[in-house]
Amino acid sequence: MNHQETKGNRWRLVLLLGAFSALGPLTIDMYLPAFPEITTDFGAEASLVQLSLTACLIGLGLGQIIMGPLSDVHGRRRPVILSLAVYLLSSFICAISPNIYCFIAARFIQGFAASAGIVIARAVVRDLYSGPELTRFFSLLMLVNNLFPLIAPVAGSGVISFTTWVGVFVVLGLVGIVLVVLATAGLKETLPPENRMPSNFSQLFKGIQTLIRDRQFLGYALAQGIMIGGVFAYVSGTPFIYQKIYGASPQLFAILFGSNGISLIIGSQLVGRFNHVFSERRFLLFGLLLAAASSLTALAVILLHGPLPALVAPLFCFVASIGMTSTAAFSLAMESQSHMAGSASALLGLLPFLLGAVTSPLVGIAGEYSAVPMGAIIVSTSLLALLAYFGLAQQTRNVKLAVREEMGT
Repeated sequence: MNHQETKGNRWRLVLLLGAFSALGPLTIDMYLPAFPEITTDFGAEASLVQLSLTACLIGLGLGQIIMGPLSDVHGRRRPVILSLAVYLLSSFICAISPNIYCFIAARFIQGFAASAGIVIARAVVRDLYSGPELTRFFSLLMLVNNLFPLIAPVAGSGVISFTTWVGVFVVLGLVGIVLVVLATAGLKETLPPENRMPSNFSQLFKGIQTLIRDRQFLGYALAQGIMIGGVFAYVSGTPFIYQKIYGASPQLFAILFGSNGISLIIGSQLVGRFNHVFSERRFLLFGLLLAAASSLTALAVILLHGPLPALVAPLFCFVASIGMTSTAAFSLAMESQSHMAGSASALLGLLPFLLGAVTSPLVGIAGEYSAVPMGAIIVSTSLLALLAYFGLAQQTRNVKLAVREEMGT
């Protein structure tokens, strides 16, 4: 009975935190099928519509670096409730934007507000768990979270099939209202006052500096961040590649895009299910190597003008590698950061969105009918992530092991 109760509470917490962190993929992915319609409605260039995604990603990144440390000072509950209230308001502002520039600004605010759900959900997990239990719980959180890249484009295409793109943001505003209610009623404070950091911005800044100087933490953070930066190139590029180059309908795009979300789930759940057999470090390395191989294959298909299935297959594997690397890297990076989990979670969240803000608009530099920039970007990010892992995380770990062996002798 107690075991069932504990298991029930665990799943309730997974669903609650998953709902908070799902704001990220919902905010990013749900309006993707409407890109061509938004371009026409505002009379804007495709690059400006992609800039709205960039603005959202910058907001998600900067918001985390602010909300994470603030949650170390003020606790987890109050900041996330206030941010969710701002999120629902900004969603409705997106819906009534009179021009593309107002829309871009509102998307930045929307992304900034959504960031609190992502960063604080991760900090709560670290407040409550450590070691292999941290990895297992985070993989469960990723299971819930990764369902939304499956659901969001399908839901978005469903909404625009009977209304305009405006309806997508009305729905997001309604989601915000529901989450405010859930956070107020269901989220308990997990960071007691005695464990909070002092309300001192210089102290918070020093904490961020300490994390950046930790080469092993930075290696894991960069490996994860660079890889996810590549995924944002995929997210920004595929609406035009699938629909403009290959002639896919918005509904087919949603199915193809959503099916790759299954690979995210597979990747993350492999880490959570088998972390007692293979270490997180091995999963991380395998995921990085899989990303390099699959992205090179995708670029080759693009250069050879291969058929759509030949492109979808390596992209499926590429996205699966993200599920592995993000789960394993998060656990490895957060394991030693219990004293400032919010700040560590913020840095882990900041890098992907800032890098994504750079890669997203680059996929459109050759126009709507070229997939080469996306292919080149995902190859580059895969190789750079490998370099970050071996140059920082693995090298630092080897040095630490050598020092311990020397001290032992």
